[in-house]
Amino acid sequence: MISPVARGNRNRPLGLEHQSTIMSIQYFSESDSAQAQASALREDGAIVVTDLASAQLVTEVADELQPHFDTIGQQFEDDFNGHATHRLASTLAFSMRAADLIAKPHVLSLLDAILLPHCTNYRIGSSTGIEILPGENAQVLHQDDVIYPMRIDGVEWQVSVMWALTDFTAENGATHVVPGSHRKDYTKGGDGATVQAAMQKGSALFYLGSTWHGGGANHSAQPRVGIVTTYALGWLRQEVNHYLTVPRKRAEQFPRTVQNLMGYRGHGPYLGRFAEDPDGFWRDKH
Repeated sequence: MISPVARGNRNRPLGLEHQSTIMSIQYFSESDSAQAQASALREDGAIVVTDLASAQLVTEVADELQPHFDTIGQQFEDDFNGHATHRLASTLAFSMRAADLIAKPHVLSLLDAILLPHCTNYRIGSSTGIEILPGENAQVLHQDDVIYPMRIDGVEWQVSVMWALTDFTAENGATHVVPGSHRKDYTKGGDGATVQAAMQKGSALFYLGSTWHGGGANHSAQPRVGIVTTYALGWLRQEVNHYLTVPRKRAEQFPRTVQNLMGYRGHGPYLGRFAEDPDGFWRDKH
C-alpha cells in the first residue's frame, strides 16, 4: 500500500505519517473551484472533499442506521462483502437524514459535471450503509459499474460518493483506491498499488464507477461506518429498486429532489412514460 498525498490542498488526511510521489488522491474543500474538482475526478478517477457535512448531521445519520446494522446488518455477509461487515441495502429506508447527504447541492453539482453530458437526468443506483467491524479483512478490489455489461469510451455509467460517518483512517479500513485505474489503458486488473482515502468524519470520497477500489481491513478497536451512494445515468436500470425498498409513505416525506433521485420521474419524453404525468413526475399520479 502506498500512502496518499494531499496534492494541491492544505488539509492533511488522517492517519498518514509518510508521503509518496508515485500516486495520490487530491483533497479539496467545498469552497475550492468546482471545475477543478470535476477535472480532478475525471483525470484521477477519485477525489476527497473534506468537511462537506457537519458532525451533527453525520452523527444523526449514523444514529438512525445503527439499530438496523445491529439487527439486519449481517444479511449480505459473504466472501465479497465480508464476514465482519454490516450492510444496509437502502439507506433511505432506514434514515430520513441520509437524504441530506444524498441530495447535498455540492454533491449534485459535481455529479452534474460528470453525468449530465450523457443523460437528461441521473438517479440513485444504490445507497448502502456499511459498518466495517474490527478484525475485518480488506475487500477484493473491484469496479462498481461491472453490473452493466458494456462500456462506451468517454462515458461513465455512474459516480459513487462514500460519506465518512466516522473518521476513515489507514488503521480502521479507509477505502483503497487505484488512481488512474478508470482509464482505457489501465491493464493491471485492479492489482496495482492502492491509495487509502483517509478522511475525517463528514468528508466524502467521490470515485468513478470504473475506478478500481475496495474497503480496507479494520485493524482498530472501533467500527468504520460510512454510506456509499451510486448515481447512475437516468436511462440505465437502477441497481436497487427504490420504489420497493423504500416504503411509499416514507418516500412521500422526502423533498422532490430526493424523490427524483429515487426515480419518481421519467427520463426525457420517452423513457418511463406515464399517460397522466404531463410534467414527468410520477408520484402524485397514482
